[in-house]
Amino acid sequence: MGLHIPVLNQEKNVQVSDVVFGQIFNETLVHQLVTRYLAGARAGTKAQKTRSDVSGGGIKPWRQKGTGRARSGTARSPLWRTGGVTFAARPRNYDQKLNKKMFRVGIRSILSELLRQERLVISSDVLVNTPKTKVLSAQLHAIQSKRTLIIVDSVDKNLALASRNIPYVEVVEAANLNPVLLVAADKIIVTPGALQQLEERLA
Repeated sequence: MGLHIPVLNQEKNVQVSDVVFGQIFNETLVHQLVTRYLAGARAGTKAQKTRSDVSGGGIKPWRQKGTGRARSGTARSPLWRTGGVTFAARPRNYDQKLNKKMFRVGIRSILSELLRQERLVISSDVLVNTPKTKVLSAQLHAIQSKRTLIIVDSVDKNLALASRNIPYVEVVEAANLNPVLLVAADKIIVTPGALQQLEERLA
């Protein structure tokens, strides 16, 4: 018996692939997937100056002995107020390696768990013909979800304009789907075209 996804506001289901939506939930892999995506989003541009980057300090501030002050060799020392930083932060890359096969398995694992939890539905009604927030909001009223993710095969202008003023509603193309959006959403609505793209991409 194949798996089925319910159709929003209708008394029928759509059969889907067991390969994509019948995976065992792999918590370790999903955690790695989410961590990798969040790490890759970090800018990593923080930078501070070490003693070699600070200007000046080419001459000894005062002679070694006889002044009554502590000996000092350069004004660029981290001990000085205008000196460099001892363990200065440098620009870095936070990207983590994750091959394509692991990514596909992780996304399939998330989608399968969402289906088991009845948080995944199919609907073509979200593809509105007018850029009116009221129209889309009426379509989503039956869901009663705090965070809703709409997965489409291609984002049209009407849907983008209609959804941008609705709090906690995110629209994403199937090709740009990421694990953080899936995990964060309480309810996921997939259009028939997007469902076909997901099955072809993740099979």
